[in-house]
Amino acid sequence: IMFSYPVRVRFYHTDGMQVTHHANYILWFEAARVEFFRQAGIPLGDMMRDEIVFPILHVEVDYHHSSYYDDELEVHAKLIKLTRAQIIFAYEIVRPKDGTLIVTGKTKGTFTSVQTGKILRLPMKYYDRLRAMMEPGDSE
Repeated sequence: IMFSYPVRVRFYHTDGMQVTHHANYILWFEAARVEFFRQAGIPLGDMMRDEIVFPILHVEVDYHHSSYYDDELEVHAKLIKLTRAQIIFAYEIVRPKDGTLIVTGKTKGTFTSVQTGKILRLPMKYYDRLRAMMEPGDSE
């Protein structure tokens, strides 16, 4: 399931030429990821109360075109790999007005205990909800 999260490029997201600063795309990946979890019925606060976090271990970003001040963008997030220890998302950021692909990327995180900092196995109550958000044929 491809999840879409809308973003408008604000002035403070841009450099002196009103081009979106590259670091913002990673922040928008995170915002879409958090909303993806919420859509799956998992507010991150619930996981944190269970002392589970999923730090990001790896980020990939490919910049295809620039976006600019006041552009309306969509961040598409898709869960492409899920195990009880690891989660990988793929992203596309597009400008729907003209169909331009702005950025593609991936993030890889691991489920971790807040108390110990060690990798843990995601409880089934969370795993099953996330698995339901994957498309048939996506890797597991």
